[in-house]
Amino acid sequence: MILQMLADGFIAGSVIALGAIGVTLTFSILRFSNFGHGELLAWGAYIALSAVGWFAAVNATPWAPFTFGWPLVVALMLAMAGSALLALLLDFLLFKRLRAQGAITLVIASFGAALAMRNLLFFFYGGVPQYYSQELQIALPLLPRSVYGGLRVTPDQLLVLVLTLTSVIALHLFLSRSTLGRAMRAASLNPQLARVSGIDPEHVMRATWVLGGMLAAVAGVFAGLTVQIRPTMGLDLLLPLFAAAILGGIGSVWGAVLGGLIIGLAESFAVTLVGAEYRAAASFVVLIAILWLRPTGLFAEKT
Repeated sequence: MILQMLADGFIAGSVIALGAIGVTLTFSILRFSNFGHGELLAWGAYIALSAVGWFAAVNATPWAPFTFGWPLVVALMLAMAGSALLALLLDFLLFKRLRAQGAITLVIASFGAALAMRNLLFFFYGGVPQYYSQELQIALPLLPRSVYGGLRVTPDQLLVLVLTLTSVIALHLFLSRSTLGRAMRAASLNPQLARVSGIDPEHVMRATWVLGGMLAAVAGVFAGLTVQIRPTMGLDLLLPLFAAAILGGIGSVWGAVLGGLIIGLAESFAVTLVGAEYRAAASFVVLIAILWLRPTGLFAEKT
């Protein structure tokens, strides 16, 4: 039972961690809490769902070019591009025009954007939960449910863990080794000094939106792959995302990852030991306990 709770916690925590990275980057660089980030996650999941539905239709023809799980891989890439474009569009139409009004105005605007995007999902897709396996019964043979000893783990859940680790390492290398990544870190630590040093703040902001949207799409697809796809999935994951970002320390990628895993484990143990109705409460109890000992978070960036 303990092994199963650990496995479920790591899987749920992987999804939370990817979304929390986008939250912490947005907060540290753009200087406001984007409560619409969860809807970017949901839109990424639905963009991928539409893509795999088309691939399944193509796979039913004699041509059948997409087999052995490739539809979901291509759909994930399309979802990342679509969520990044949606994030840039939101910034261009809404947030860019309101930056001079202060962070509170941006936060309230993000609530409105989240509500609009969530209801658009209801309008286009309806409120019935959906699954990738329904669209890819033939084209995606890599997702059978399996049992390994006493531990119930599926290949798609293992795939989520591996791809999450790969994504986090790639992001770490990007932020630490690339010129744009170092510019983003500089803008996060000291915006005024970064501007004086010749860093274009608008370029950094656009890169932040693109990176956050791509990570949100990956998290959304992974959440839909391991649980289900529904229009409210972004809202359901929003508070755990912020809890993980705060727990890890705003501005720290590895802190967001560790915070996400801690939140996922807390929720998994709560579901098994206490009940599903206390799932969210357990994660916030852990958050409060850790912040009481370390108010800045586990890995807060030092200037």
